[in-house]
Amino acid sequence: MRLPCFENFPVLTTPRLRLRQITLDDADAIFTTFGDPEVMEFYGDLPHESVEETRALIRRQQAWYEQHEGIRWGITFRDQDEVIGSCGLFRFVNEDQRATLGYELNRAWWRKGIMSETLTSVLTYAFQTLELHRIEAVVDDVNERSKGLLRSLGFTHEGSLRQRFWFRERFLDEHYFGLLVDEWHPTLPAQP
Repeated sequence: MRLPCFENFPVLTTPRLRLRQITLDDADAIFTTFGDPEVMEFYGDLPHESVEETRALIRRQQAWYEQHEGIRWGITFRDQDEVIGSCGLFRFVNEDQRATLGYELNRAWWRKGIMSETLTSVLTYAFQTLELHRIEAVVDDVNERSKGLLRSLGFTHEGSLRQRFWFRERFLDEHYFGLLVDEWHPTLPAQP
């Protein structure tokens, strides 16, 4: 299965947002998000300590895209070009028509419906254009906001792996969520 997202980078739009390819020029804006301990609390990685660390992440994400391993969109407002978060699909398994979803958002924009609007667009693209059958998401056991977001989008909690990884001096559980194409009923959230 050849995925069209790797032929030309797709730009997605919503009523408020534009999802576009991330470049090294976005490093300062992305560092604002990835350098924030509260944002990184559930990311599974320590906060970035420098913009150069963020540039290295962008280079890795660009390499994943070139190798058809993942796609990461920068989230911007339609009338501004500054990246306020990112989201993407990775771990593509072509024969099973599935991928894993990941996302994070600058804390200044939490609780404004941004990620719900973003993921509605990404999931619609994944199911309709990429013709995926299943999208998965893995969430830290104490990340209630992310679990609530996934449930609001129609994801089902399919199970948990107890004490799956060691992070910040403790073992943490991982919660696994899944969404099937026939369960996807997109509606854009009301704007605040």
